[in-house]
Amino acid sequence: MSRVFHIACPEGDLFAAAGEVTGRLRRAGFMTYWVGGAARDLYMQRTPADVDMVTVARPDEVKRIFPDAEMVGACFGVVLVKHRNQVFEIATCREERAYGDGRRPDEVKFTDDFVLDLQRRDFTCNAMLYDPAGEQLIDYLNGVNDIDNSILRVVGCPRERFQEDHLRLFRAVRFASKLGFELEEECQAALREMAGATAVLAAERVRQELENMLTGADPVRALELLKNSGLLKVWLPEVDALAGVEQYKKYHPEGDVWQHTLLMFQNARKPLDAALAWSILLHDIGKKPTFSCGEDNIPHFYCHEQVGADMVKDIAGRLRFSGAMADTVEHAVRNHMRFASVCNMRTAKLRRLLAEADFVMELELHRLDCLSSNQLMGTWEFLQARLQSFNSTALPEPLITGRDLIALGLTPGAEFKTILNAVMDAQLEGVLQDKASAIEWVIEKFDIKK
Repeated sequence: MSRVFHIACPEGDLFAAAGEVTGRLRRAGFMTYWVGGAARDLYMQRTPADVDMVTVARPDEVKRIFPDAEMVGACFGVVLVKHRNQVFEIATCREERAYGDGRRPDEVKFTDDFVLDLQRRDFTCNAMLYDPAGEQLIDYLNGVNDIDNSILRVVGCPRERFQEDHLRLFRAVRFASKLGFELEEECQAALREMAGATAVLAAERVRQELENMLTGADPVRALELLKNSGLLKVWLPEVDALAGVEQYKKYHPEGDVWQHTLLMFQNARKPLDAALAWSILLHDIGKKPTFSCGEDNIPHFYCHEQVGADMVKDIAGRLRFSGAMADTVEHAVRNHMRFASVCNMRTAKLRRLLAEADFVMELELHRLDCLSSNQLMGTWEFLQARLQSFNSTALPEPLITGRDLIALGLTPGAEFKTILNAVMDAQLEGVLQDKASAIEWVIEKFDIKK
């Protein structure tokens, strides 16, 4: 038995285009609805970010109506349609079939019964239909009740749903944190029992789920659920191990390394950039293996930033980070302690620091690190002032180049870099202002015979 609710179709290019796509399929004789997050968000009075559709049309029939459609998952009944610069995922109604490997269905059977399609979906809040023409939301599986009660409930038996597709364990955590819902009790139990089964998943898919959580509405809640379920220990044991790693209370009154990390996410401005999110999560993973407690009875973590950066390499490989993301996060972790000495840096070194490509992100990491511990913000305030004092953080054009050194009779080699770096430092310090003085300075400092 279904329940029907009148909900006005939102205005905007996305929804106008989605209504036209739905209308074309219906006029061709194929009943089509909006489904999943779009229907859920409309009921929750949120504006959907995208619109997915479900239709009785088979993939080849969708292709006939939309010749430019991409058959990205046609074997599973999924087609991408682009219309008016909007992209829509259109899935053919299908019944549930076994997932032998916990990742993909062994068999796909199409159906004209929308209820059967809804019954194969993951959570009741995502298993509702929306008719944009009639402006009606149709609920067969009591998804509305669960939304009203802020409960994330699996469609059917949680263990069976999770066994079919192990990625649903991560999706449960993501939706609970995104929507602010409580996990239904059977769902919680299934998460704890089956966390280890996710080890067979493709790392790229897990990384994307984790990244969506870390940059989402409530990363703290997501991390707590990941830890409590055991999923964090399976995929990020280095982060899971941070709980219970005690810190010197004088500098870390907030608690252990795990609590410090959570507090950084809590204090972060939303939405979080992915590189910053990963850097927050991993910046102190080296503290567990470097923990020591000397005669002073104070916890120490000597070289934890270097050890942590090496650990990032392993994690980046495990989760299939892009090369750029791996380099960015590793650099942030390896260098996050250098901010402690910036007030004593020579001008040249400080200018080089401010000119680094990811300096702004790393400065925000430093701000959150301080704000979430001793709250001593002097270094951050100093750097903010220096940033504002420069018209540009980019380094100036060098006064001389390698060609000038060749003109002085020098042979290209490793010494060139030493000389050019020394000239740039002198330039940044204000010692040198023009090319002529720079050349004379090089001749004298490096004892070059004319």
